[in-house]
Amino acid sequence: MGLFDKMKDPIFLKESSNAEVQLEKLREIEPLLNMEGKSIIRQDIKCLEYGIAGEKNIAFELKNSHMPMYIIHDLYIEYGDLSAQIDYLVITRKLCFVIECKNLIGNIEINNSGDFIRNIDFNGKFKKEGIYSPITQCQRHLELIKKIKLDKCKSVISQFIVSKIFENSYKTVVVLANPKTILNAKYAKKEIKDKVIRADQLVRYIKEKYIESIEAPLSDDDMLEWAQSFMKLHKEIEKDYTKKYEQYIIDNKVDLVSEELKESNESKEVATVPLEETEIYKDLRVFRLNKSREENIKPYLIYNNNELEDLIQKMPKNREELLKVKGFNNIKVDKYGNSILDIIDKYR
Repeated sequence: MGLFDKMKDPIFLKESSNAEVQLEKLREIEPLLNMEGKSIIRQDIKCLEYGIAGEKNIAFELKNSHMPMYIIHDLYIEYGDLSAQIDYLVITRKLCFVIECKNLIGNIEINNSGDFIRNIDFNGKFKKEGIYSPITQCQRHLELIKKIKLDKCKSVISQFIVSKIFENSYKTVVVLANPKTILNAKYAKKEIKDKVIRADQLVRYIKEKYIESIEAPLSDDDMLEWAQSFMKLHKEIEKDYTKKYEQYIIDNKVDLVSEELKESNESKEVATVPLEETEIYKDLRVFRLNKSREENIKPYLIYNNNELEDLIQKMPKNREELLKVKGFNNIKVDKYGNSILDIIDKYR
C-alpha cells in the first residue's frame, strides 16, 4: 500500500443500471396497451421495481461502509459466445467481490444438496418452488472473468501464476436484499451457507474476508487500475424492450406507437449514455483524482462536477476557450490546462 494513499471511502465507477432504462421504457408504453397488455406489463414493471429496490438497498450498505473500495453496478461482459451480467463488482485493496443481488418475495430454504427453494404465502397457503441457484449463477460470472484473465497470459507459467493469484483474490457472495425474507440454511453445506447473506450483513462480510486475506494490500493507484480493467470490459446493452408488448397495442394508437418505436430505434445510434458513464467524463475524473492526491487537496478544488460537465459541454480547443469554462481562471489554466486539453483532444 502506498505511503501517500488518501482514499478512505467507497467510490462508484458505475452506479446506474440497465433495469432503470428498461423500467422507463415500459412506463412509456403502458398507456398504449389494451387491458390484457396492461396486466402483463404492470407485473413486469412491479418485478423491475422490486429488483431495483433490492439493488438500492445494497448500494446504501456499500456507500456507508467507510472502506476504500471501487464499486461497479450492473456490469455486462461479453467474451466470445459467453456473457455475464454482474449485479455488483466490489474492488478493495485485497479482494474483488462478485455480488449477486436477490430481492425475492417469500422465504428461502437451502437444502443439503444446495438446492434453493422459495416458500411463498398465498392467502395463508404456502407454495414451494425451486429457483435457479444464484450461487451457480455467481460462479459462472467468476469463471468468465477468470477465462478472460487467463486468455491474456502468453505462457503456461504466467497462466499458472494468474490462476493461483485469482483463487486468493476473488470472492463470490449472494445477497438477499429483501429485509422480510427469512433464510433457512441449517441443512446446507458450509461452503454454500457461507456464500448467502442478508444485505445488512454485506459490509461485515466484506470486512471479515478482507481481514482474513493474506494478500498484500494494493495502493490507491493499483486498486483503481484493477477496477478500470473491468470498466473496459463493460458493454452497454442495446435492446428493444417494447417488442414483447406490440400485440397488445390498442388499434387507434398503432400509428402513434409505431412512430415512437421508430424514433426510439433511430435514436439508438446517437444514443443516450449518461454523461457520467462516458469515457471522457471518466478520464477527466481520473485526472482530477490523481492530481488531488499528488497535491493532497480535495478533488473539487481542481474542478467540481458542475465545472466538469461544463468542460465537456464546451469542449475547449485552446487556452482562451478553456478560460470561458465555468470555474477556470488563469491560475487553474496555467496549472492544469495542457493536460486537460490533451484529454479532450482524444474525443474530438
